Amino acid sequence: MSMADTSPQADARYHELLRRMPPEKRLEAAMRLSQAVRELALASIRARHPGADDQELRVRLTVRLYGHGCARRLFGHVPADAT
Repeated sequence: MSMADTSPQADARYHELLRRMPPEKRLEAAMRLSQAVRELALASIRARHPGADDQELRVRLTVRLYGHGCARRLFGHVPADAT
């Protein structure tokens, strides 16, 4: 998958560097990126809902990452405005 905001040369170089990485380093990088995405999503939710407690933040984060259906199965109630 290529990035639309990256030159073809830079994109090719990025993918070449990924191919050269040992599998455990690629996994570590993927895990760091995944954690960064979760932290950014949570920061966005906190900014929109400053009064939310930890439970509400977990529900809203689950909706953001996995959808309403998953959040309802896990938590029961999901705020109608959760996105």
